[in-house]
Amino acid sequence: MIGTLKGMLTTARWLLKRPVTAHYPEQHLPVQERYMGFPALLMDDTADEPFCTGCMVCVRECPTQCMSAQMHDNPKFADGTSHRRKIINEFEINLNRCILCGICVDVCAFDAIEMSYEHELASYARTGSRADLTLLLDLGRRYVDMSGWNPENPEKNVAEVALAKRAAAAAAKAASAGDAAAADEPSEEEE
Repeated sequence: MIGTLKGMLTTARWLLKRPVTAHYPEQHLPVQERYMGFPALLMDDTADEPFCTGCMVCVRECPTQCMSAQMHDNPKFADGTSHRRKIINEFEINLNRCILCGICVDVCAFDAIEMSYEHELASYARTGSRADLTLLLDLGRRYVDMSGWNPENPEKNVAEVALAKRAAAAAAKAASAGDAAAADEPSEEEE
């Protein structure tokens, strides 16, 4: 009899507690700041092009080989509006094969790829798990908006900053070359 009462008391205590689970499709729990979702490509808004140059380091280092990419010559480089000689032409990630390890983020020297907060990309189609360049850039835009992400090396990666740095270096070089040329010319007193 006492055991039965103890059991009923335990049951009554649990009935009065708040639920700790979310009813998933209708209710979403907030994503933690450290959460690693699917990889996303980031845009350089100063040049209106992706940070990705297609160097293929992430593709080579991926343990599951879930990425593929192709690069092409950047037409903005010839115009002088971008410092990237090459940019990404096609980029695809098979999200079914991705294990969310983050190695692609670690090896990228151009701040081009980040682990987003996106984790709900289910599809009924077999090819629905393949994320192409436009989807990856959309994921990147949402990630930047949610997290307030800034590039780690803006002087190396952001086109506006890199072009300003190159212009300043070229102006300094031209000024020093002009000073050297002026020093090499004989003055009227020396003649």
